[in-house]
Amino acid sequence: MHRTRCVRVTPVVLRGGDMSESDALPPHLVLSSPQRVLRQQQEFTSLEEKPQFPGASADFVDKLDFIQPNVISGIPIYRVMDRQGQIINPDEDPQLAQEQVLSLQTHDPLPQTIAGSVPSTRGKGRPPWCFPHVEPAPPWPEMTGYRGRQPEPSLQFTRLPQPPWCPLIPIRSPCYSRAEPHNRAQRQSPAHLAGRGEGGSGPISPAPCTNPSPATLPAAVGAAYAFKRDNASRAVICYFGEGAASEGDAHAGFNFAATLECPILFFCRNNGYAISTPTSEQYRGDGIAARGPGYGIMSIRVDGNDVLAVYNATREARRRAIAENQPFLIEAMTYRIGHHSTSDDSSAYRSVDEVNYWDKQDHPISRLRHHMVGRGWWDEEQEKSWRKKSRKRVMEAFEQAERKLKPSPQHLFSDVYCEMPSHLQKQQEALARHLRLYGEHYPLEHFEK
Repeated sequence: MHRTRCVRVTPVVLRGGDMSESDALPPHLVLSSPQRVLRQQQEFTSLEEKPQFPGASADFVDKLDFIQPNVISGIPIYRVMDRQGQIINPDEDPQLAQEQVLSLQTHDPLPQTIAGSVPSTRGKGRPPWCFPHVEPAPPWPEMTGYRGRQPEPSLQFTRLPQPPWCPLIPIRSPCYSRAEPHNRAQRQSPAHLAGRGEGGSGPISPAPCTNPSPATLPAAVGAAYAFKRDNASRAVICYFGEGAASEGDAHAGFNFAATLECPILFFCRNNGYAISTPTSEQYRGDGIAARGPGYGIMSIRVDGNDVLAVYNATREARRRAIAENQPFLIEAMTYRIGHHSTSDDSSAYRSVDEVNYWDKQDHPISRLRHHMVGRGWWDEEQEKSWRKKSRKRVMEAFEQAERKLKPSPQHLFSDVYCEMPSHLQKQQEALARHLRLYGEHYPLEHFEK
């Protein structure tokens, strides 16, 4: 075999001034050059030459070639059921009990019922604003796969529809700006959950989320890092949309999670639109899952309209995140059927035919219903009965929320500073004087004292 002689060099810094005999270097280290740089030589073969740069793992090439963004085919979409609810690969069937699947089916229509009721009530001036949320959500109770085995297995940073363990009233009260402990005197926008289940316990612990969605990503990583340091055997799951992934906080969160090796699940619901911006205007790469390998994060893309695929991916990612102390990225491909919020008119940026296709041909609730009907667990009578009960529950929750008092005006000045600064004290006193003089002109009876 032909062997090429190569040279590895190590720079040696020369000291200024004349060198004494004791400073003299061996002859084989002295190179005659204008810069008086000495280099140590070491012979090795080209077959042994490998890049030693600390920032990448790669081989040398001798051809100039830029990497094309679409040189690799798109990341595949993992699914368990087809659109008719049939199991494609029996080995991937999670074998959920009938009761578990029923809990998913009977809970999933609730957000849809709420969304359908909000526009009709808002047309009458109630509620003022909220998120309709007509899109699939992960299976809340079964999401971690460890319910009942240990308390609070996951911490969630999320903006999601109503979870099963939380009553409808605290969820609907913020839509009417009503006083509610979960709402903390309207500190959060509607559907921005915080706190735990009724009675202070629940299978999961959602942390307060913010309206600027990506702001929760670095905070979620910080919580996961704390779990890791405490050896708590717990994980964090952070939900966000593909629009949030376009923000700088998403980069910071991904990079921190990878370099600190944190037990966290990044769950991106890619529903096609960040409010009104289609994905074609958000990014040029292959979605969000394609970014994971660049950060060193284990990633998967799943069919977000397939509840069993979401279940499998989330459960396995959670198990490995805790066992291996590493982050995971799940991109659930889905479609937002409804408007982004009650102040949004999606017909301005997408066609009715496009929405109807997803509503009629690839709806996650319909797919799960087909699956249950095929297994003899559901029928048309149960469907009609449950939808009727769901609407009744939602409308009763609306009415009860409307009857609640609004937060006290004094909450305008609380919960910001530990000690109220002087300028807020002056504003508070000014409001008190104003209400003493003109209070009869305000509906104060509708507010807490």
